[in-house]
Amino acid sequence: MKHAARSLGTTVASLAGLIGLSLAAPAASAQEVNGQWLTQGGKARVNIAGCGAKLCGTIVWLREPNDEAGQPKRDERNVDASKRNRPLIGVPVLLGMAREDSGRWKGEIYNAEDGKTYTAFLTPVSATEVKVEGCVMGGLICKEQRWTRAR
Repeated sequence: MKHAARSLGTTVASLAGLIGLSLAAPAASAQEVNGQWLTQGGKARVNIAGCGAKLCGTIVWLREPNDEAGQPKRDERNVDASKRNRPLIGVPVLLGMAREDSGRWKGEIYNAEDGKTYTAFLTPVSATEVKVEGCVMGGLICKEQRWTRAR
């Protein structure tokens, strides 16, 4: 009987350890994608950080930050006319990214090139690369980019 109780105790301790690891996994995954990322083609740098229990990403740098007149580029294609005069640096582009069981993040992505917001998926590929997908039609048609960690 003592052996059975000891065995049960070991099993419970092992399960508790596994549960603890699974609860720690979302935080570890968030850490993997927190930081600054250079978009594919190197046009912009996006800072990904927590916003509540989710992740968000904001433009913090542009390779070409100014327009032809030497003024900061603006969000001039935004479908919301009240936002068209805001500078692109500082614009949130990853919105409300929530971690899914698969390890990827799902939320929305704002595309300043057309001024629209799409369903988005963010998937850590490695410590230095994430896959970012913008999708239409409920995720049936997606366009993928690979972002690299900024140094």
